[in-house]
Amino acid sequence: MTEPLTPPRHIVLVGFMGTGKSTVARILAQRGGFEAVDVDAEIVEREGRAIPELFAQFGEDYFRAAETDALRSVMGRAVHQVVATGGGAVLRPENRALMANGGLVVALIATAEQIIARVSQDKGRPLLQGNLEERVHKLLSERRTAYDFAPVRIDTTGLNAEEVAEAIWDAWLTSQNGG
Repeated sequence: MTEPLTPPRHIVLVGFMGTGKSTVARILAQRGGFEAVDVDAEIVEREGRAIPELFAQFGEDYFRAAETDALRSVMGRAVHQVVATGGGAVLRPENRALMANGGLVVALIATAEQIIARVSQDKGRPLLQGNLEERVHKLLSERRTAYDFAPVRIDTTGLNAEEVAEAIWDAWLTSQNGG
């Protein structure tokens, strides 16, 4: 006799920066009575430094290790959460495994033009220093398949955060009903 599958405890949002992960996480958490957790905010709290400072002082490798530690801690919590990850959290296989094993992973995607419009005023993104359009296109190209492990993909281009949250909620309910 096989054991029944345990439903996911968390909804995990992955995707490139500017796809709406943090905003949608707050809406979903409120809707479902979950906790909203932003992994980048967890890193800042643990490290006592802003993410641009971490990149400048210690480099991307250090940041990615801190990201893995924070993600491991967040995914191990025994409460329902909506977890907004950083755009590059999917780059490490260990992180992808943590996410996939701990919840329903939803990839938020958007066109390069939409991402550029959303992040153009945000100077706190260390990976976008220099020519914004070139950097976004380059990083999107490099990460083209990085989000493919997510069983649910939602294109946020042209949708508002409430519409994205509604689509994710429907996917969550389906996953809870064995669908």
